[in-house]
Amino acid sequence: MPATTSTTTPIGYAWRTLSVVSLASVLTGLGGSAINVALPEIARHTGADATAAGWILLGFQLTTTVLMVVFGRLADLFGRRRMYLVGLATYTVAALLAGLAPNAWVIVAMRVVQAAGAAMLLTNSAALVSDAFPRERLGEGMGVYVASFSIAGLIGPTLGGVLAESLGWRWVFWFNVPIGVICLVWGAIVLRKPAPGPREGGLDAPGSALVLLTLGGLLVALSEFTRLGWGHPLVLGGLAAFVVGLPLFVIREARAAHPVVDMSLFRERAFAFGTLASFLNAVARMGMVFLVALYFQAVKGDDPVQAGLKVLPLAIAAMIASVVSGFLQRLMSARTLAVAGAATTTCGLVVMLSVMSADIPYPAVAAGLVLIGLGSGVFLPSNTTAILDGLPSNRLGIVNAMRLMVQNTGNVVGTGLVLSIITAPLPAALHEEVFAGTLSQLSGGAVEQLVTGYQWALGSMAAISVLTVLACLARRKAA
Repeated sequence: MPATTSTTTPIGYAWRTLSVVSLASVLTGLGGSAINVALPEIARHTGADATAAGWILLGFQLTTTVLMVVFGRLADLFGRRRMYLVGLATYTVAALLAGLAPNAWVIVAMRVVQAAGAAMLLTNSAALVSDAFPRERLGEGMGVYVASFSIAGLIGPTLGGVLAESLGWRWVFWFNVPIGVICLVWGAIVLRKPAPGPREGGLDAPGSALVLLTLGGLLVALSEFTRLGWGHPLVLGGLAAFVVGLPLFVIREARAAHPVVDMSLFRERAFAFGTLASFLNAVARMGMVFLVALYFQAVKGDDPVQAGLKVLPLAIAAMIASVVSGFLQRLMSARTLAVAGAATTTCGLVVMLSVMSADIPYPAVAAGLVLIGLGSGVFLPSNTTAILDGLPSNRLGIVNAMRLMVQNTGNVVGTGLVLSIITAPLPAALHEEVFAGTLSQLSGGAVEQLVTGYQWALGSMAAISVLTVLACLARRKAA
């Protein structure tokens, strides 16, 4: 007899489900990592200023984050298969339209639409894997799932550089289309239609609206305050939305029959510390590929292809560590592995900080990137397994969405933080030169000022990574 999951599903179906999820994860991961490297080329050809260039990255992350819990709840109500396929279609169509965009702000708008599709995918990906695999083999499935993002990180930077350099910036978006169509067809064939039966609860529409208002306001304020200042109407409006919306949200969720966010989960110390570690890890490591790729273009004068090749050690190390971590979970607990992964990431950031200069030798950069990649590759699947393991199927969607909401909030905060810090020592007039990758062509001390910004950013990221280790240790003790 074939091995089966805990729900009597053949293990073959679990691996086919993983193939669907992993292929879609490669799709979304490729899109993000390719844009990280190709952003200077996109900015030059579309005339994007520093604000528009930053929002090509931040708009996607912010939208994905604020929609996570809403789509997580909808998936639990109406089925993960349907939500997943709609997400794939949305992401693919938006990629096509982004490549047709006449200017940078239309790209930002299409990235927002892409983000809605990505939110549907990300909310359901880990939940589909957790639901399909038996508990004793969940670590293997989660390791391969996380490794798929590393594969995207391995291919994406080089692909983004090659496409932008040889075919033009529009192909940085258009290459998503055929991959998206393949994913959509394969997903429709493989993923099971849900068995008929009653669905738990309903959708808390007022709570969902308050999530969008409260979290969206906070993220906009955090993303823009260093550029615009605390007194700017956009920043003040975002903070006001957060301050007013948060107590209303807490009151609403306490009274709702079917809350969009299950606040009681945060009373469990293991879950609370696990999600805190996820947030801190995202803040600490999120900007690394973009930072390093931008460094080699803005400081060293490399083209996008060269910069993309130089960030490959991080992706290779993360891919290997993600796959291996699943098998290591047979020997030690996922919580212990999460501690080890966070500590390794911290070591990598300290290495990068210690060697950062205008003439940094590449082997030193590669060593730091490998350590960060190994740490991230071990931490992400281990931490995800520790949070989701043992949950009932009908709660996987919303709990995974809560985990991703916290993690993606860290991504937005981390991206906004590093974008703001690296340019802080520079005059405002030179910020556009940084994002266009042309700062190295200027005379004077501009490059040294940018390097100072990099040192500040890496120091902040290393300190936050230390807090990640402490959160993991506290979760391990609480569990």
